[in-house]
Amino acid sequence: MKQNRATQGCIFCEAAAGSNDEELLVVHRGKHCFVILNRYPYTSGHLMVAPYLHVSRLSHVDNTVAAEMMSLTRFAEQALGEVYSPDGINLGMNMGEAAGAGIEQHIHMHVLPRWKGDANFMTSVGQTRIIPEVLADTWTKLRGVFQQLSHF
Repeated sequence: MKQNRATQGCIFCEAAAGSNDEELLVVHRGKHCFVILNRYPYTSGHLMVAPYLHVSRLSHVDNTVAAEMMSLTRFAEQALGEVYSPDGINLGMNMGEAAGAGIEQHIHMHVLPRWKGDANFMTSVGQTRIIPEVLADTWTKLRGVFQQLSHF
């Protein structure tokens, strides 16, 4: 897929257009959206659900795309529970720079497993993230669950 100027350099558009899911960290592709690992995760299993469309606001997608985003978010919650047994899950979508969006041009829902006492000072103080698992292992585990359980 040839990208236009608006989407060049967008990690989500590059992942959507690419074919090597393992290299791109895409764990699942749906009809309108896909699930990808965060390359710089806050915790192991940090997933993001994004539409194939390059849009900056949730209101810019139709109800079908929004519904699939929520279905995949729900499925991601189940997959993370099965693989990591977290104590909780954070869900979040930051739209716009003021809201803390790292990539504000392409909406995406964060799905993060959390554990009691997992607050890590390294992220806030040391500008460093520490994860106990390499991304390739995370991808393999979650890809397998998405393949087994997915009905999309």
